[in-house]
Formats: sequence, C-alpha cells, structure tokens
Amino acid sequence: MAIHGTAVIHPSAVIDDGAEIGPDCHIGPFCVVGEEVTLHRGVTLKSHTVVTGWTEIGEESTIWPFATVGEVPQDLKFRGERTRLQVGARCRIREGATLNTGTEGGGGITRVGDDCLIMTGAHVGHDSIIGDRVILVNNVAIAGHCHIGDDVIIGGLSGVHQWVRIGKGAIIGAVTMVTNDVIPYGLVQAPRGELDGLNLVGLKRRGVTRAEITQLRAAYQMLAQGEGNFHDRAARLVEDFDSAAVREISEFILAASDRSFLTPKGAK
Repeated sequence: MAIHGTAVIHPSAVIDDGAEIGPDCHIGPFCVVGEEVTLHRGVTLKSHTVVTGWTEIGEESTIWPFATVGEVPQDLKFRGERTRLQVGARCRIREGATLNTGTEGGGGITRVGDDCLIMTGAHVGHDSIIGDRVILVNNVAIAGHCHIGDDVIIGGLSGVHQWVRIGKGAIIGAVTMVTNDVIPYGLVQAPRGELDGLNLVGLKRRGVTRAEITQLRAAYQMLAQGEGNFHDRAARLVEDFDSAAVREISEFILAASDRSFLTPKGAK
C-alpha cells in the first residue's frame, strides 16, 4: 500500500494492501479501494463508493456515492483474466454509475477520457473507449466494445448497442436506442435512433465558423441525396469540400466497422 502523506482518508474506508493513493486525495466514509487501484493527485471519493480491479483514476476526478468503478465485465465469456479500466483526469462519475474493466477478447481495457461527466446510473461496458469531454446523461447504457468520440452527448435513458461507433461531436437525444454507427457531428433522435441532421448547436458552442458549418451542411446534403451509394458519396466528400470537419466525416464512414450506419433521412 502506498498512501501519500497529504491524502485524507476516513477511518471507516477500506483500503486494500497494494492500492496507490496519490497526493491530496480525499476518501470518504465507507469507501472500498481495491489492491490494484491507482488514484492520482486530487481524486475525491465521496461516501460509499467502490473502486476495484486493475483501475486507474486520473487526477482531480470525483466519484459520487454508490458508484462502482472497475468491477468485472458483464460478459459470460469472461474467465477472470487480468484486464484494466482507465479513467482520465477531471472526470465526474455520479451516483450509482458503473464502469467495468475490459475483456481479453476485446483488447483488455476500458478507457474513459478526460473531463467526462458520467451521470447518475449510467453504465460503461467492457472494452468501450470513451473520448474526452463526453457527457452520458442519467441512466445511459453503453454496451461493450463501443467507441464514443470526443465531445459527444448522449441523452438520458438512451442505449448504445455493442460495437457501435459514435463520431466526434455527435448528440443523441433522450430515450433513443442507437444500433448503428453515427457520423461525426450527427444529430440522432427517435426511439429507434434516426439520423436527423447535424448537431448545429454543439458546433456553434465550440466556436466552429459559419463557413465551416456551411460546408458541413452541404456535405450532409450530399450524403443524403448525392449520386452512388452511401460509401461512394462519403469517398467523394474530400474531393468536393475543403474542410477538416468534412474530412473527419468521410474518414469515419470509410473506416472499418462492425456495424452499418445510420443514414440521413430520405437518403437514397
């Protein structure tokens, strides 16, 4: 056990031998910290939190009561192999959230980026990769092997099917089931997850220029109505538009995937 001298630990907390507790950490009443856990500088565990498994929590992250972080995967193929969970800096993991470690068959690691907000009751499944500044609203369920890009927002009570990719800057409306890949900056809503435009509000909030947004809107229209099939139209985007964001959409669509895509309404 390595506990930094500046860490503050409530007497009722249980810290297993082997855990590493960094400087300025605060561990509240009735918390449990496992033997392979590393808490970096300034991590706060509110009361009744469990951090277990081979888990690393980045600096200045906070975990609220009754969250369980680093438990074994909910996967019948899991046989006790040693796999990891890595949570980035300044994350906020709210009450009752659950984050599982990876599986040997899925790469062995579940990863959450920096500055994420994982709200009450949300779940991050095994081997999922979550980008930076992602918001998972109350009771969102991310299945195993998902890839969620930077700056994604997923509305409350929504679910993401295993192996789905959600591109950078996309937004998923509340009470939505996402079963196929979502392009970067896409807007998805309706119970069965329909691609219904671009996340224009999010683009404007991040300071994307009007010229860039105009190109994105034209590219989206081309994906919906252009010549050829969806992949053909995606390949032509980089020829027809001089835009880094449009290039991201094209590369995302043309990359390898285990799922098909949500396509624009009315797409041919």
